[in-house]
Amino acid sequence: MIVFSFILFGHFLFGTGGASFLINLAQALMGRFRGGAAKICIVASTLMGTLSGSAVGNVAAVGVLTIPMMKRVGYPAHFAGGVEAVSSTGGCIMPPIMGAAAFIMAQFLGIPYATVALAALVPALLYYISIFIQVDLRAAKIGLKGMSKEEVPSLTKTLKDGWIYIIPVLVLLFCLFALFLRESVAALYSLAALLLVVLCRKDVRKQLKNSLNILEETTQGMLEVTVICAAAGLVVGVITYTGLGLSLCRVLTDFGGGNLLLLAILTALASIVLGMGMPVTASYLLLAVLVAPAMEQLGVPALLAHMFVFYYGTLSFLTPPVCLAAYAAASIANAPMMPTAWQAIKLGIAAYIVPFIFLFKPGLLLIGSTGDVVLSILDGVLGIAAVAIGVEGHLRRDLSMLERALFIIAGIILLIPGWWSRIVGFGLFVLITVFVYRVGLANKQKEVVKIS
Repeated sequence: MIVFSFILFGHFLFGTGGASFLINLAQALMGRFRGGAAKICIVASTLMGTLSGSAVGNVAAVGVLTIPMMKRVGYPAHFAGGVEAVSSTGGCIMPPIMGAAAFIMAQFLGIPYATVALAALVPALLYYISIFIQVDLRAAKIGLKGMSKEEVPSLTKTLKDGWIYIIPVLVLLFCLFALFLRESVAALYSLAALLLVVLCRKDVRKQLKNSLNILEETTQGMLEVTVICAAAGLVVGVITYTGLGLSLCRVLTDFGGGNLLLLAILTALASIVLGMGMPVTASYLLLAVLVAPAMEQLGVPALLAHMFVFYYGTLSFLTPPVCLAAYAAASIANAPMMPTAWQAIKLGIAAYIVPFIFLFKPGLLLIGSTGDVVLSILDGVLGIAAVAIGVEGHLRRDLSMLERALFIIAGIILLIPGWWSRIVGFGLFVLITVFVYRVGLANKQKEVVKIS
């Protein structure tokens, strides 16, 4: 019932013009900034993906518009495909909806869905901060500018024309996080709010003529989810009945040798491999039974363990060789698949790092005292920013390999728990940033002297 309610709400939202509004809103917000086409892609794919919960479907729906736009302004084809793949995949981990897997996680753990969504918020933001930094630095590196004023829709006009689509989303958030209603009830209230506001607008009311098509698409979506869940249920049943889950759990625990970091690495690899080629929901169900219990045996809280495997199961959409989101994006971009996939991994580097961090810094999942949460978030933002700069290799100028390595090291140290690592990481980050800027300034002054 939960999945059906949200699929129905999502299809009615998109089918009555919500998809066009979200894309226009992304263009109005980001179009004029440096590398605006890529930032439009990130915002649009996030907004669409968090409601649809399908990485590949999101690439197909949004990528046909955003990928040609990025190529037209000067981004390489494989980079454009990578941005779309990583942005669409992030929609599966971005609250408030996060696809059906998040609802199943809440039921699996016996906790409110609001708790799962709030816990996922900061890691998802770190994921997109990393992508934003890298696309901005790439735009600076190749000299891209924002879109022209004529190409960017007016934000005021966009909100005036599409404000009705914001109301049902606000109703959904209010029902979930203020009234703490059941997820299925919240989705139905949001659908009712959507239909009411659509009926109040004559220019939008005609979209309801597509209601039969919307219901047909909802039915097709439910058939897909039903088959997936049924197959996943059979797999889970067989695993439980045969004891395979306990065996794999025991193997991972034995190989981990009581070391949480080593067990986390093994669990991450197992999650990516087991999740390859599977939808997010089925992947999570499988991992929740097979892999998560191994981490719980070492004392990891259930929410952290399940969020960990959920992230790495989702990353199978980006990780070669079976990287479905990258395949879809590469096809639209007419780019080679492997360069597109590796570019998506670089852009999504935060998603490969952050799950390890929240195992040791639960503050990233808003667990713990206010001080721990605030410090964990600050460490996360600075650390991910440093890693993103090092991976992209540009900060006002192209960085040397040593400078890139130092940025990545500073970022990783910042993400390690403890005051000493926080002080050392922050100090190294500041020193290397000042050095890069001073060298860049000195080089600029030399060029001015030569010209004069």
